[in-house]
Amino acid sequence: MSTENEGNAVPPAPSAPPVPVASPDASPQGPAPHGSAPTAPLPPVPQDAPAASAAPGHGPAHRPGPAPDGSWPPPPVTPAYADGGAGGAGAGWAAPYQQPAPTPRSGRGGLVAAVLAAALVAGGLGGGLGYTLARNQDDHGSTTVSADSSAAQVKRAPGTIANVAAHALPSTVTIEAEGTDGEGGTGTGFVFDTQGHIVTNNHVVADAVDGGKLTATFPSGRKYDAEVVGHAQGYDVAVIKLKNAPSDLKPLPLGDSDKVAVGDETIAIGAPFGLSNTVTTGIISAKDRPVASSDGSSASKASYMSALQTDASINPGNSGGPLLNASGAVIGINSAIQSTGSGGFGTGQSGSIGLGFAIPINQAKYVAQQLIKTGKPVYARIGASVSLEESTDGAKITEQGAGGAAAVESGGPADRAGLKPGDVITKLDDHVIDSGPTLIGEIWTHKPGDKVTITYTRGSREHKVELTLGSRTGDS
Repeated sequence: MSTENEGNAVPPAPSAPPVPVASPDASPQGPAPHGSAPTAPLPPVPQDAPAASAAPGHGPAHRPGPAPDGSWPPPPVTPAYADGGAGGAGAGWAAPYQQPAPTPRSGRGGLVAAVLAAALVAGGLGGGLGYTLARNQDDHGSTTVSADSSAAQVKRAPGTIANVAAHALPSTVTIEAEGTDGEGGTGTGFVFDTQGHIVTNNHVVADAVDGGKLTATFPSGRKYDAEVVGHAQGYDVAVIKLKNAPSDLKPLPLGDSDKVAVGDETIAIGAPFGLSNTVTTGIISAKDRPVASSDGSSASKASYMSALQTDASINPGNSGGPLLNASGAVIGINSAIQSTGSGGFGTGQSGSIGLGFAIPINQAKYVAQQLIKTGKPVYARIGASVSLEESTDGAKITEQGAGGAAAVESGGPADRAGLKPGDVITKLDDHVIDSGPTLIGEIWTHKPGDKVTITYTRGSREHKVELTLGSRTGDS
């Protein structure tokens, strides 16, 4: 499935995840400790899409057509990011940054003024009447008790959405990324550790990677300059660091995305269309949803994920924001949306129709830790090029790789396991593989060195083989 990163059109999603997932034990996750960018729609997959490598080092670039260097698998479609980040406005999961429009002096403004005037008059009458009644009551020896206007806000019970939001919001930021050309967008991120690292989407900060400007603003209004520590285009994950980070940062607790079940409650926090600190709710509507997205530019590479699907309202500007469970722990990073068309708020970007996709936090955590440690992403790979044509039969190893290279890398994991051109991979461990993009997304949920079982067909016979995943460092 291809999607847009918060704002771009995304191809239609598969009717169901590649593998039916049984609901895990119903034991809820423990309560979160207190204080502890844009989404893109999925475009339809072209039938003549070129073959791409399941390993980052093999296959054409993510846009349709032959790849210039064959170093990256192209997405089946070319979705755009909704954050207006990489690729310009409307290209990512973030909303384009705009100066607020001047307040109108007529129309709705006039109506507001009229209502306000009426409220002031009614307030004056009410005040006078209240004073008269109180005086009359005092004449009869009675007293009145009024609420303390300085009392603290009412506290919400643990486990309620309001309580979860109250604890999570102070640890989220609205990110503004601006390139050297002045173009940029708005997205979201969340506090990852006490050193000032913030996790977000790659497409949210892409404009600011090469000499641009990056800022992060907390709900309290505190605003900090930031810098990109590392970014992974394939995973669509990035880490930024606040300059002169405060000492009171409270990282959001991380949950276990492997234990998420369809039907679990979700809470999304972000800045849809630039409206910072917005909280929406929903449920997990599917797991292991194959999603491929790209901003469509020649310089950008496709991202692939086996996503958590949610019906929580997610819009351009939500990209990079946390998807929380009912206990307030992060289970995913909001990254893409399915959308039927553009529209809304003068941005020309697509809006939510209840199909949002998040990068599972178990994968994002691993990527973020690698970026903080080395500044570069590390990808798992099998060393074989697979077709990206839409199919329900599996991921077929192509007869030839990109640029005339061998479809199966000599001495690579697939070669050592005995895989050959023409083989059709139908399962990776217990996960059904229905297409090339699904295979890539599943491979990238693993770490280099992991052992996986590949089920494939050759001719009319089915075979199983175990292979050890290889690795590739960096996006180039």
